[in-house]
Amino acid sequence: MKDKLVTLIGGGGFIGRYVAQELLAAGARVRVVGRDPRRAWFIKPLGGLGQTQFVAADVGRPQTIARAVAGSDAVVYLVGTWGPDFQGAHVTGVRAAAQASRETGASAFVHLSALGADADSPSRYYASKAEGEAAAREAFPGAIVLRPSVVFGPEDKFLNRFGGMIASTPQVFGRAPVPVLRAQARFQPVHVVDVARAVARVLGDAEAQAGKTIEAVGPEVVTMGELMRWLATTLGREVDLIELPDVMGQAIAVAGFLPGAPITFDQWKMLKTDNVASGSHPTLETLGIVPTPMESVATSWLVQYRKAGRFGMRAKAA
Repeated sequence: MKDKLVTLIGGGGFIGRYVAQELLAAGARVRVVGRDPRRAWFIKPLGGLGQTQFVAADVGRPQTIARAVAGSDAVVYLVGTWGPDFQGAHVTGVRAAAQASRETGASAFVHLSALGADADSPSRYYASKAEGEAAAREAFPGAIVLRPSVVFGPEDKFLNRFGGMIASTPQVFGRAPVPVLRAQARFQPVHVVDVARAVARVLGDAEAQAGKTIEAVGPEVVTMGELMRWLATTLGREVDLIELPDVMGQAIAVAGFLPGAPITFDQWKMLKTDNVASGSHPTLETLGIVPTPMESVATSWLVQYRKAGRFGMRAKAA
């Protein structure tokens, strides 16, 4: 990747910042594309002088994407949304980016999709991700698709969301009653650094990886109930997990359009499908990446949700 120009569409987001860091460390030049590039300027100190570029573009306006990817050796599409414009972010934008990449001479195109992408899924998120994969390969036949499971990291909206919920739940007789939706739903959470490394590895061997679909999953399968119990233990909180029946969970999800609602109806549909490796596609191990266990790194930022933070941990250890 030395001196190669890699354009990251959506590079200022949660996963994009880690992808940029991996590529910069490998000696690549990185162009970060977003609606407001100023929001991604925190990436600039990660590279050397002149190693980073910032370009304004909107995936909803194909002509801006064509200008943004011009001259790139490789392009990575990282844009995603939880709604409402699934079609624009996951399909139209992908098609425009893949087509522009091919027309401007890029040798590789990587599309960050999602584990669970399925054209027949009742979830609009999963269905649009599958449609985006097809659009990418139609426009750029050698497109590489990366399907991560739920991604965790210091800035995530996964562990932080549930950790914050547990920490903020008032205690009743010394224990906090915490509701759990779809406690039996299974996940295979993957560390954001492993996802970023996967992007860098496939770009470094783009010819061999062309056309492949890679499932980026962590080393362990956990249920929603197990995840919540682990979080409670990690945070030093005494909780009573209340497993809500599906009929109640669906009722809560239907009201997901309301401000402060914990889940949308589409996310509820996603929870009804296990988010684990299918076994029919290569995984991180095929790229030489050993997946990071959640418990080995997550405590470093989840400590913010403990009583007295790090001081509480030290007191307990003493």
